[in-house]
Amino acid sequence: MNFLGHLYLSRRHSDEIIIGNFIADGVRGKELKKLPTSVLQGIKLHRAIDYFTDKNLWVKKSKQRLYREYGKYSPVIVDIFYDHFLAAEWEKYSPETSLKDFAQSSYDLIESYPQYLTDHIKFLLTHMRNQNWLYNYSDIKSLEKTFEGMARRATFNSRMETACNALIRDYDLYKEEFNAFFPEIIRFVEELNIQ
Repeated sequence: MNFLGHLYLSRRHSDEIIIGNFIADGVRGKELKKLPTSVLQGIKLHRAIDYFTDKNLWVKKSKQRLYREYGKYSPVIVDIFYDHFLAAEWEKYSPETSLKDFAQSSYDLIESYPQYLTDHIKFLLTHMRNQNWLYNYSDIKSLEKTFEGMARRATFNSRMETACNALIRDYDLYKEEFNAFFPEIIRFVEELNIQ
């Protein structure tokens, strides 16, 4: 899962757990020791979600379909594909709140805890909010821009700028795999009982 999926899966937790889940990939070593237990619980949640996702058979099917073309970048691409399907089918998974409202409240919440955000995460959040990534995951044209930006920043020739072609080509297969996977990860998170 990417940003939208992680925020969705932590939405019923405390603010600090949501923040920890959001910042997890950008916090290392000594920085971890400075964080309160509640934020560390969010980091723990993020890592548990990643572990479950990496081992899930539906996700593996999606990654295998991409592997020949994108190699080690396949997992990153699948994460974004799955955020696309969550955004595109938002009403199915979150009928009580619109995606637009969820995106704005997520940005507001994260910005209200600057003491936990590294400079890199603040920079990322500014771009995320200005371009409304969380909301725009539903739009394939916006996804193309996301993948183009990622391809420019990749160390090797990732070809991620062409990833939307793969999504369109096998759209129904990825959608089916996402819709099989997502209820499984929702149950997994609920059973973790992180507080």
